Amino acid sequence: MDTQNPSAPPCAQSRSAGKNHPQRRPKSGVSGVIHDNVRHTTRFTVIGNHLAQHPDLSLLGIGLGTHIQSLAPGSPVDIKTLAKRFPEGPDRIAAALRELKTHGYLRRTRERTTGGNIVTRTVSCNQPGRHTEGHADRRTKPESEPDSDSKPRPASRPGPAPHHAPAPEHRAAEPTRPAHPTSTPGPPKKRTPRKPLPAVPQPTYKGQGLLQAATDLLAGLRRHDPDLLLSACDTAHLAPGVAAWLERDTSPTAVRHALTSDLPPEGMRRPAAFLAHRLTEKLPPPAPYRAPAGPSPVRHPLQNCDGCERAFRGPEPGRCGECRQLHSESALGVLHLSG
Repeated sequence: MDTQNPSAPPCAQSRSAGKNHPQRRPKSGVSGVIHDNVRHTTRFTVIGNHLAQHPDLSLLGIGLGTHIQSLAPGSPVDIKTLAKRFPEGPDRIAAALRELKTHGYLRRTRERTTGGNIVTRTVSCNQPGRHTEGHADRRTKPESEPDSDSKPRPASRPGPAPHHAPAPEHRAAEPTRPAHPTSTPGPPKKRTPRKPLPAVPQPTYKGQGLLQAATDLLAGLRRHDPDLLLSACDTAHLAPGVAAWLERDTSPTAVRHALTSDLPPEGMRRPAAFLAHRLTEKLPPPAPYRAPAGPSPVRHPLQNCDGCERAFRGPEPGRCGECRQLHSESALGVLHLSG
């Protein structure tokens, strides 16, 4: 009886402390990932495998969706904020947001606040297609209705329903109450007119070529910063200011540098007003006066000297200056001898 049976299976091992999941190891001879998992107790977010292993989302879309679900309520998730947080550019982040919106992980709605402004509400869904239905059921469920796990009531005799308790079919058809109380509709508020742009310097002479050069310079500013994309109306308003700079002997490169250097890092709400302010505040002084240059000296064609056969410049053929001087001296000597 005291002999131990060596063929008996050992006792089952108890679960490790901390309720940690056992490590999943691949079969021998098969390569793959080995999980070293430790149960989180603080600062963690539950992410479903339907997002982490989504077959249609890109890797950037999966990572961005995971990041958005881990944020606290009220955190900004616009393109500019995400572009400052991650190394990806605004175009790739915008494409990833469109992927999440297409597959139901994001909902964007535009709402008007009580002050008359229009804001964009962003809702992050951890389970697309399920949160809305459950939320609607909780809204429409009366407070006096018992839970599903409560004991069933005994069947009573059929009779007319009391006037204060609606029938089940009417209760299901009851419209959903809004999440936020809405104010009573009133007359539409008048939109505040847009503030006009500041005045810009005016050139002395508004030539067509000068204004066209200024317009081309303003249209090319968006290549340096996307925020400097101007409308045709704003460009027409700012073109005389740029023409005033060009009229003061300022090169287009210097004007472009003065308008695009040291831009606000948080972006511009009205880029046209910002450029109008810079055109006025940084206007250079007029170019110094330069006396007009005199007429250039007349350059005569080359002539062949009749005396020494050398080339000289003159209005007509004849003798060069040296030969004319020798000829005049010899003529004076002859006159002296004859006298």
